[in-house]
Amino acid sequence: MAEGRIESIHIATAAGAPMLSRVEVSVTAGAGIDGDRYAAHAGKFSDKPKSGRQITFIEAEAIEALAAELGITLQAGETRRNVVTRGVPLNHLVGREFEAGSVRFRGTELCEPCQYLTELTGKPGILPGLTHRGGLRAEVLQGGLLSLGDTVTF
Repeated sequence: MAEGRIESIHIATAAGAPMLSRVEVSVTAGAGIDGDRYAAHAGKFSDKPKSGRQITFIEAEAIEALAAELGITLQAGETRRNVVTRGVPLNHLVGREFEAGSVRFRGTELCEPCQYLTELTGKPGILPGLTHRGGLRAEVLQGGLLSLGDTVTF
């Protein structure tokens, strides 16, 4: 098994609401992060139910590459993803189980950037800059606590 770590955690209470940074969150199996828009069915895409959209991840390395390659800087919360990881090749986790802290996940699909992200950030080059590295959607198989600095094993 390989491992990385969690660098930041974010939630939003409703679609388009600012992302709030958290040190620790409670995660519920089959639902997502307690207090997050998608666990509460209040997210932008909640009206299009699809399994495996309970939590999102993005690599810190992808955010850094966006800045280095295109000069587009984003704060971790601006990505609209719940968890920022380092040292975790998220694209390789589609269809695979992995753990972070005491929580177990299954990667379901890539979280490709969309026009809504461009609208919220006001940064038009973000779509091509994050294509195929916009993160991972996952379902929560076993709930628990997720904290900054937790190890991600895959």
